[in-house]
Amino acid sequence: MSDALDAALARATDTRDVVVGRGVLTEAGRRIADVLGQGPYVVVADENTWAVAGEALTASLRAAGCALAEPLVFPGRPALYASYDNCLTVGERLGDATAIALGAGTLNDLSKLASHEHGRPYAVVGTAASMDGYTGFGAPMEADGVKITRPCPAPAVAVLDLDVVAAAPGFLTASGYGDLAAKIPGGADWILADVTEVEPIDTAVWGMVQGGVAMALARPSDLAAGDPDAFAGLVEGLALSGLAMQAYAGTRPASGAEHYFSHLWELDHLGADLDPPLSHGFKVGIGSLAMCAFHEVLVERDFAAIDLEAAAAARTPWDRIEADIRDTFTGALADNAVKETRAKYVTGDDLVARLRPLVDDWPSVRERLRTQLVTSAELAGMLAAAGAPSRPEDIGLTAADVRATFPRAMYYRSRYTALDVAWELGLFQELVDDTFTRLWV
Repeated sequence: MSDALDAALARATDTRDVVVGRGVLTEAGRRIADVLGQGPYVVVADENTWAVAGEALTASLRAAGCALAEPLVFPGRPALYASYDNCLTVGERLGDATAIALGAGTLNDLSKLASHEHGRPYAVVGTAASMDGYTGFGAPMEADGVKITRPCPAPAVAVLDLDVVAAAPGFLTASGYGDLAAKIPGGADWILADVTEVEPIDTAVWGMVQGGVAMALARPSDLAAGDPDAFAGLVEGLALSGLAMQAYAGTRPASGAEHYFSHLWELDHLGADLDPPLSHGFKVGIGSLAMCAFHEVLVERDFAAIDLEAAAAARTPWDRIEADIRDTFTGALADNAVKETRAKYVTGDDLVARLRPLVDDWPSVRERLRTQLVTSAELAGMLAAAGAPSRPEDIGLTAADVRATFPRAMYYRSRYTALDVAWELGLFQELVDDTFTRLWV
């Protein structure tokens, strides 16, 4: 285990062991038993992940003296979805056993939330470098037409065999690459929240994620070729991202506005009818491109020249904003967006006070943002080399579709991002227009 993983585990609240390396699947039973005891265990898989590693994991658990209940193996087709009814299915199977998720995002999230609701820990054995949620706190789950991240503890043990994940279908690796690339614009959003004192940066947690992102994203072509040695940085980067979420007890270290594009497209069932369905990481990758482009035009503006008192006086009243939200969304999603947007809405002197540090120190803030960001063109090249979507059309969208998602993403969550900065300064629509006029024509 690397020094970075050791340091992150020292801050983690739930995970006590992370195993990353070639051939470590054979150690899974012993490492899980050392932390969680002899069981009984229920392996939660689908037909695809069971075929890849089910027998090897079972053999490793038996060799460690663990008791095994009947595994829960979901069908391999259609692809499993992170919906609460599937979570209930996992919970019903557990009985007095402990879950071991064998798979990636959805299987991990279902096992995570079901285990939490039954008051016990769980373990995960990853089969693809497809997302950063392996060691993450919380589980994105859809219920009643709204997808939210439900609070629940991360796994006690995570085992990630580089030979197994390197042999996974290339689209899964590309998905993980897209998810990790989101840390670039997500980090820029956190810088803005830090400067405005809405959500100060935890420097130790920041380092867990941002310290390894550049290395983890540095070999996209080798990842696309399935070179196991190239996966060490990507897999560790994904694991560190999840551990950072644990340490922070929230998802801010790993996501910003780019994830809201993905969540909204998921709620619209974008690509759900494909085989395989369009992945979270693919949608996040396009959301990251959109936000890198938005940041690109934002940092070119001279915020130091802005009259904050005039901006505050021009702030749209809340009743008009709520009406616009209810025109933008329907049903439970509208109610949720109203609640989330109201939580971050300020006016008058409070708005001036929030934005004053940003305006007064804009040259240094701009430099911090430029250091954090890559251009949308650079990011598109990186995504393409990894085999991930690099333009809206790659996931069945047009530039106009992405453009229409910007106001929905701003309203969707209370988390403070570049979208909110532009909105509060009265520049939101202007910057969106500039993004699509100059960069995404």
